[in-house]
Amino acid sequence: MIAETLKEAETRMKKAVEALREDFMAIRTGRASPALVERLRVDYYGAPTPLNQLAAISTPEPRLLVVRPWDPSVIGEIEKAILKSELGLTPNNDGVLIRLPIPRLTQERRRELSKVVGRRVEEGHIAVRNVRRDIQEDLRALEKEKLITEDELHDAREKLQDLHDKYVAQMGEIGQAKQQEILEI
Repeated sequence: MIAETLKEAETRMKKAVEALREDFMAIRTGRASPALVERLRVDYYGAPTPLNQLAAISTPEPRLLVVRPWDPSVIGEIEKAILKSELGLTPNNDGVLIRLPIPRLTQERRRELSKVVGRRVEEGHIAVRNVRRDIQEDLRALEKEKLITEDELHDAREKLQDLHDKYVAQMGEIGQAKQQEILEI
C-alpha cells in the first residue's frame, strides 16, 4: 500500500520534471530550433491546434525557421499565433510559407528570459511540493484508518521527502543549464 502510494508520487513528480523540460524547449536561446514553435497553439477552424500538426517546421540555417503549412488557407492564422506568442519573432509570409528569422538576443532580453526560466523552475518546485502534500495526506488517511502503523507512516514520509528532494534538485539542474544556455553569447 505504501509502495503504491510512493510509486504514484514518483510518477507525478517525473511528469512535473518532463513538463518543465518541454516548457524550456519553447524558450528562445538565439539558435533556431523547431521546438520553439511546434507547441504554439493556432486557431484552426475554431479549435486551438499545435503548430506541428498544421505545418512542417524546418531549420535550413542556424538562425532561420521555416514553417510550411499543409493547408495554405491557415497561413494567416499561423502568422497571428506567432505574433501573439511571447517569442518576440516577426514572421515573413510569402503566401506559401512563413520564414522566422531568429535575431540575436540582446543582453536585456537574455536577462528577461533568465528570469522567466527562474519563475518556471519555481513553478515546477511548487508542483512537486503539491504532489508531496497530496501524498502525505493520503498516507495520513491510511494511518487514521489503521491500515499502516505510525512507524510505517514516518518511514514513508522520509522516503517521500527523499523523492521530493531528488526531483527538486533535477529541476534546479535543468533550470541552471537553460539559464547558462540563454546567457551564453
